[in-house]
Amino acid sequence: MDALTGKIALVTGGNSGIGYATAKELKHQGAQVIITGRRKEAVDQAAAELGVIGIVADQGQLADIDELASIIKDKYQAIHILFINAGILDGASIEQATEEAFDRVMSVNFKGAYFTLSRFIPLLNDGGSVVFLSSNTASMDGANSSIYSSSKAALNAVMRIAAVELAPRQIRVNSVSPGPTQTQILTKAGYSDEQLVKLNKWMLERIPLNQIGKAEDVGKMVAYFSSDAASFITGAELVMDGGMSLKQ
Repeated sequence: MDALTGKIALVTGGNSGIGYATAKELKHQGAQVIITGRRKEAVDQAAAELGVIGIVADQGQLADIDELASIIKDKYQAIHILFINAGILDGASIEQATEEAFDRVMSVNFKGAYFTLSRFIPLLNDGGSVVFLSSNTASMDGANSSIYSSSKAALNAVMRIAAVELAPRQIRVNSVSPGPTQTQILTKAGYSDEQLVKLNKWMLERIPLNQIGKAEDVGKMVAYFSSDAASFITGAELVMDGGMSLKQ
């Protein structure tokens, strides 16, 4: 496949999960891909496996975002595709929420994503594509998801406004909102194997298609949004959750 041949793509949080799968798909479709992540060992390993460029950068740190933008500008001048993917999860109730958890999630999922877009707007080619990784929880009301869901709802609001602001340059801005997806994010959030089994059972009972999503499918959707096939789509949120959000 060569739909993205000649394009330069940046994927934040590309060393694992959806970011990794998307980087793989973008490269498969011909793009030159750069991934970022917080841990050098993980970024180097993923970059070697994928055959892409890896740069260590923490989306939760504005200084890292600025440094990343400087590196990209010096080496590539401009990019065509920006997938703002990096994110973290917290599952506390509102009553039990801590300021530390709130700041940690918002600094990566919202503030970091916001300023990644802000700093890279000057580096986007006219006619380029920006895709945010959101979540179906942005429009759902599940208990113990207030911080994470709020960060993603805020992201969707920024996506729509950015679509308007960047339309004069023909830069399209969209978001993909997966439901439960087979990645390591829940393990990283501290869930035990027993808790994961129970959580998967609970989720499957609420998904009409009776399956957990695949990171590869999200990657294909990001690639679609980034291709000429989606040249008339901007300001759109695409929910990929097997119908889960239909059963609230």
